[in-house]
Amino acid sequence: MAQNGVIVEMKSLNNNNNNNNNNNNGNYGIRVSWDSELGFYADVGGEQLWIDVLRTTLEYGLAPVSWTDYLYLTVGGTLSNAGISGQTFRHGPQISNVHEMEVITGKGEFVTCSKDMNSELFFAVLGGLGQFGIITRARIVLDKAPTRVKWVRLLYDDFSKFTKDQEHLISIDGLDYVEGSLMLEQSSLNNWRSSFFSPSNQTKIASLLSQNKIMYCLEMVKYYDDHTSNTIDEELKKLAKGLKYLGGFMFKKDATFVEFLNRVRSGELELQSKGMWDVPHPWLNLFVPKSSITDFNVAVFVDIILRQNKANGPILVYPTCRKKWDDRMSAVIPEEDTFYCVGFLHSSSGHDECKILDNQNEEILKYCDNVGLNIKQYLPHYKTREDWIKHFGKKWNIFQQRKNQFDPKKILSPGQRIFN
Repeated sequence: MAQNGVIVEMKSLNNNNNNNNNNNNGNYGIRVSWDSELGFYADVGGEQLWIDVLRTTLEYGLAPVSWTDYLYLTVGGTLSNAGISGQTFRHGPQISNVHEMEVITGKGEFVTCSKDMNSELFFAVLGGLGQFGIITRARIVLDKAPTRVKWVRLLYDDFSKFTKDQEHLISIDGLDYVEGSLMLEQSSLNNWRSSFFSPSNQTKIASLLSQNKIMYCLEMVKYYDDHTSNTIDEELKKLAKGLKYLGGFMFKKDATFVEFLNRVRSGELELQSKGMWDVPHPWLNLFVPKSSITDFNVAVFVDIILRQNKANGPILVYPTCRKKWDDRMSAVIPEEDTFYCVGFLHSSSGHDECKILDNQNEEILKYCDNVGLNIKQYLPHYKTREDWIKHFGKKWNIFQQRKNQFDPKKILSPGQRIFN
């Protein structure tokens, strides 16, 4: 990936942040501050993990508003892509929640940038796949942190009802998180993303899956604290009113804010203990326009995935809103106002299975291309310059201009084969 490029040990950047001595917890890479215009924010080293950002900001009763499902990722890494999860419909991706950055460009220049200062670099780097510079510091939006969450899963056997309910929930001002996933007869009900269903509920769901083969799970979360603990259940009841899920298949869980955000960690540790975490993960992440999601369900979820019976890992599907993204940034999304985040989060036990799943991913992409679904890859991987040009579409020219401006020798991220 880095032939004729550079490799940076990001953890070493933490040594350069010792001037952040206002923080009394010894973690100099994360500093919480307040400004009359910006409100609360955190200056965070690009090498910092989001789990550490969470822990540090919670000491002040604060937290970022936009997350990824997995928190053991670096701030610089997610901001170079977008950073999405079930909060994206409400707050936008993580790249929409950055006030300012410090960046080392491909020309070796150390630049502070924001929407108002060196804005061309600011918009280039956010979602820029590491092509323009290395993020050494990001100023992240903070808000008052809740203490607990009400966590609900609803089951559907009808994809149309499932998506209509998801789209309704992201259109109203009420929930803090909305995601969804496929449930397949051959898959574990409690996958590594979170352990949710009790043994008795697993038996109940498995019986239903044996009849339907494929079902859909809507996941929604409402934050609360001591001040709202007396009203949270009634609020949740109102939000769920009118939803078309299967009667008797609503499951609720009460958890701390940290337990919810860090829900993938327990599954990771369990898989690590079995030697099943550090294996190939032939993932495919797509943004699918709302107008195409029904066809995508029939051709991909029901036909390719269910028919081939090769899926081994969570398959996510949930809507988000284009208006929460900034089109000046490098990240590429569909043109429609609402689009779906679809993630095939496969794990493979070896080379042969990895190849099978890679082939399945290629079949999905080929279908989308053949019928003109206008999907966009998230965490994109292409083998030719022509494919990259097609991916960026109307953004290609500005992406190319920014590359020439900030990394003319093309030493950053050459392994992606965008320019090399």
